[in-house]
Amino acid sequence: MNKLIFIILFLFISLLYILDVSKLFGEKFTLFNNVKQFYINKVEEVNNFLDMYFYQAKSINTLKKENLELKQYKFLYESKNQKLKDIENSINSINLIKEKVTQTRVLSYVEFDDFTKVWLDQDKEDDKIEGLIIDNYAAGIVVKKNSKALGLLNGNEKANYAVFIGDTKAPGIIHSLNKSKYILAKYIPIWIDIKIGDEVITSGMDNIFYKGLKVGKVVSINKMPDMQEAVIDPYAKVLKRRFFYIYKNSTQDIETKPEEIKEDKNK
Repeated sequence: MNKLIFIILFLFISLLYILDVSKLFGEKFTLFNNVKQFYINKVEEVNNFLDMYFYQAKSINTLKKENLELKQYKFLYESKNQKLKDIENSINSINLIKEKVTQTRVLSYVEFDDFTKVWLDQDKEDDKIEGLIIDNYAAGIVVKKNSKALGLLNGNEKANYAVFIGDTKAPGIIHSLNKSKYILAKYIPIWIDIKIGDEVITSGMDNIFYKGLKVGKVVSINKMPDMQEAVIDPYAKVLKRRFFYIYKNSTQDIETKPEEIKEDKNK
């Protein structure tokens, strides 16, 4: 009986050796492991794809919001930067003539139906006509009335000063234009060419302003037999301003009193 059991075990072991069952099991388990690993890899790829898709969608929405905010900040930056440049240009211009410039504040209108004539917080002892400046632009003139500084802003019928127009430096004198937002350059010689879009600057020939202060641009031209006139869109927006600079030309050796600017003694 024991001998028979031994023989059976011997034959079974021999059969296993012959069939190389261990190798077979190994191959079967390897194939199973490969299938399992393939499944895991594909599941991970799908999960990664889904995560990436939803993450990208969320990221796109976030980036859109950030982009909108950045555009708003860019607009504010450009706006503030331009204002700073304007202030810097104004300061640089003022620094060039700082010994001749004083800041002044608007106290009130002289007449409620005329916004181009204002009292300034300055006493004025002399009769010299002085220039008003804002933002590096010509804004009007200052005259004496009752020992006080009276501001006649661009658009006032008596805010007259000398200008050059365009590259040809055509001379003219600034006047009002029917209570509109435009002003008028009169007495321009007919033989000097001017054109729409020409820039207008102060000429300094009247001893009120220095040469080169910007006034505005020509928007239309009226030609007459012996002279021409130019309608100008002024740069200086004077009606809403509470502060100005007064420019006093130190070369004024004599009082400049063109008839257009004299205050009516009867008023």
